[in-house]
Amino acid sequence: MTAYDKTKKELNDHPRVWLVTGVAGFIGSNLLETLLTLNQTVVGVDNFSTGCRSNLDEVRGLVGKGQWDSFRFIEGDICSLDSCRDVCKDVDIVLHQAAMGSVPRSIKHPVSTNDNNVNGTLNMLVAARDNKVRRFVFASSSSVYGDHSESPKTENRTGRPLSPYAVTKLVDELYADQFAAHYGLETIGLRYFNVFGPRQNPRGPYAAVIPVWIAAMLEGLPVCINGTGETSRDFCYVDNAIQMNILAGTVGESSALNRVYNVALDARTTLNELFSLLRNRLESDFEYLRNAKPIYREFREGDILHSQADISQAVRLTGYAPTHNVSQGLDETLRWHLDARG
Repeated sequence: MTAYDKTKKELNDHPRVWLVTGVAGFIGSNLLETLLTLNQTVVGVDNFSTGCRSNLDEVRGLVGKGQWDSFRFIEGDICSLDSCRDVCKDVDIVLHQAAMGSVPRSIKHPVSTNDNNVNGTLNMLVAARDNKVRRFVFASSSSVYGDHSESPKTENRTGRPLSPYAVTKLVDELYADQFAAHYGLETIGLRYFNVFGPRQNPRGPYAAVIPVWIAAMLEGLPVCINGTGETSRDFCYVDNAIQMNILAGTVGESSALNRVYNVALDARTTLNELFSLLRNRLESDFEYLRNAKPIYREFREGDILHSQADISQAVRLTGYAPTHNVSQGLDETLRWHLDARG
């Protein structure tokens, strides 16, 4: 039995109260679904700036009325300290996912990115402290590694941030350190590496590569690659990120606390390989994809060439054991997109 299996059994036997910020978003709604199926009580907050009500509707349909009744939703904004204090009342564990994502968006909108990602996270830390929340788990990002060339990336070696978004995530980690040191709040940061999966929005100018490409392929539109296609990423299926959040929220060893962890596979997939993996899975049902080729364009400002995580610290200290590789994750993701397409 894995550490995650043991944790899920313990949670079923001894439920807790979880707060998920950004609960209507991609990762937030997947966290909500998993926690409710584990018979947990969940408080969720979202202002719908990037989250979708349809994500909550989908979760409600999947879990059924009994488990849905264990969920309390509050429409609110983490930029309001009063709202943060309200949602943190009587909560055991915070899973802070709310953020203004995307490197290009942060370059275009640095002020709103800072307001949400730095001020919003600081508000949540203060609210968690004041409400005596036991554990504060927050979403960081692989972008904090910046221009550090080492591969795979290890948590104790970072470089110069390459975007305002990366700066905000690094500041979040520094603030979490301070709240652990001065106020005794147990904190864990999760550096996500290109998480993908069901309910990830393919629309909008700042959508992530996998849902954008899937939507384009299903609609017969061209797929565009920034650069030569040899840029590589450590793509991580959302179930792995959910596992790490739950392990981070419950791990009991003091040596595992007040740290940041990479959340990934310790693998690397180039964009050219990703294109082939998606096309090969779809071409039998969509004949027009058999000879499809991507369109190459200029490399995107603020991006890095290669990203791969060393996950040994998460494995050693929390028992993290990814359940899905890239191929398995793409199978699940495509199934969701095809079902949603009807």
